[in-house]
Amino acid sequence: MSDAAAPMLNPETLTVLITGASSGIGAAVARRFAQAGAKVIATARREDRLQALKDEFGARIHIAALDVRDFAAMKALVADLPEPFRNYNVVFANAGLACGLDPAYEAKVEDWDAMVSTNVSGLMYTVLATLPGMVARGEGHVLLTGSIAGDYPYPGGHVYGATKAFAKQFSLGLWADLAGTGVRVTNLEPGMVETEFSVVRFRGDKGRADAVYSDMEPMTAVDIAEQIFFCCTRPRHVNINRLQVMASQQSFAPYAVKRRPR
Repeated sequence: MSDAAAPMLNPETLTVLITGASSGIGAAVARRFAQAGAKVIATARREDRLQALKDEFGARIHIAALDVRDFAAMKALVADLPEPFRNYNVVFANAGLACGLDPAYEAKVEDWDAMVSTNVSGLMYTVLATLPGMVARGEGHVLLTGSIAGDYPYPGGHVYGATKAFAKQFSLGLWADLAGTGVRVTNLEPGMVETEFSVVRFRGDKGRADAVYSDMEPMTAVDIAEQIFFCCTRPRHVNINRLQVMASQQSFAPYAVKRRPR
């Protein structure tokens, strides 16, 4: 046995399929890999945002406008990929959202439905549409965007946290099935990252979204892109099951004690 570390994977050998690539973490990951010489399949609902990526990197990026909640669309994407992108070997199932921060007894059913359909069903559809090809080729990597909310609950995070707990357990279940196939699985679990996430959660209320990150330094989408890039470029014999990362000014929520008035 050699004591020398195995070399990292050459990113130029990677073809990376990303959902939710029009903004935030997805867009940052697309740029990180494209800048390193990888080929990128960037998907999202907002085609104009995807076109900006295409304009920036040209033939290195293939774009497709779709909704991950549409399984037929996901299957069609994989079936219709042009030849240079057909043998993708990284799938970053990133599309997801949070809706609202009301307590469960005041929540809107449409918010719960939106989170479950995107964060759970959309995640499953992405994996089911893309996984068989990687298994058949004997090489690949599935990465999911989880969250610390999958481990640490907070007020108002009921269904969102539950969807991220699903992502965590789903990733571990996938790894149980995939060990030895050549396909790796990683669940990335970030804490506070300043993107459009809170703007979406608060339905466009920018002031309320900005307040989430006031007087502290959150992580950025670029920070998370570096974590994804790190996981994907480890030698093939190394699998990072879970990677949990927080801003330095964030920690676990304290226990809540509701005291009765005297």
